[in-house]
Amino acid sequence: MLILYPTAKHVSKLGENMTIYNRTKVQGHEVFYREAGPKDAPTMVLLHGFPSSSHMFRDLIPKLADRFHIIAPDFVGFGYSAHPSTQEFKYTFDSLASVVEELLFQKLNLKRFSIYVQDYGSPVGFRIASKNPQAIDAIIVQNGNAYVEGLSAAWEPLRALWTTRTAETEKQVRAFLTAETTKFQYTHGVKDVTKISPDSYTFDQLFLDRPGNDAVQLALFYNYASNVALYPEWQGYFRKHQPPTLIVWGMNDPFFTVEGAKAFQRDLPKAELHLLDTGHFALEEESEIIAAHIRRFLDVTVSQNAAAAR
Repeated sequence: MLILYPTAKHVSKLGENMTIYNRTKVQGHEVFYREAGPKDAPTMVLLHGFPSSSHMFRDLIPKLADRFHIIAPDFVGFGYSAHPSTQEFKYTFDSLASVVEELLFQKLNLKRFSIYVQDYGSPVGFRIASKNPQAIDAIIVQNGNAYVEGLSAAWEPLRALWTTRTAETEKQVRAFLTAETTKFQYTHGVKDVTKISPDSYTFDQLFLDRPGNDAVQLALFYNYASNVALYPEWQGYFRKHQPPTLIVWGMNDPFFTVEGAKAFQRDLPKAELHLLDTGHFALEEESEIIAAHIRRFLDVTVSQNAAAAR
């Protein structure tokens, strides 16, 4: 029997495409992030939504790591990152974005990158992009909002919380922290529920149920109003800088509407929009299609950026 062993060169290449799991201190708090792909390749930063973590990208990363350098952090209070109390950390979207920004620019010394934003990842990513427009190669938006028409009727309990934070309005939004709602976020609007791994919502719920996490999530629910207030600023950034933008949107999302997806094209007329017949966590069912769109879109975009830089 002839056994062919991979050469050292091949082992190195395979190793580059494997996901590795890193931890580093940022602003005094441990931040966990997944990393894959060759470090000299174009970088893509994956920013997760609520109530998930970088775990939501577990299927996407291997589909991109041969072509891109991938960084996928867990926000403070989520996943494997530090989970300080609300007394130890100010849980606002400004704070989450500040930690990620420091991770990218100071800890990892990144100069340019694309961002993939979903749900909570959008206000984090749009803060970073609008503050550092020179660093952004492209934006991939997947069910992440920047327009008021993108907020469905499901946001009414949160709007009530933003208006008056009381025990009663908090009680209404606590439903978003239950196992039933977490499963609903993953399964509502999908074509085939048998394709949705129970690992997804079970893993998220494990972290949601940590002692003290309800206070963390309530603080962020309340602070989400600051994102809506920044919509005009982000839209101004889109109009002025015209970042190349790919929109891949689960069209059956109960929280973020198709109208919100289409609204990006008012300020980004060259944005590419694909509506997918799935739900809020579109990667659970459509990671192959989304990866193919990203590879095609960024192959062109990165080439154009490189040509413009010469």
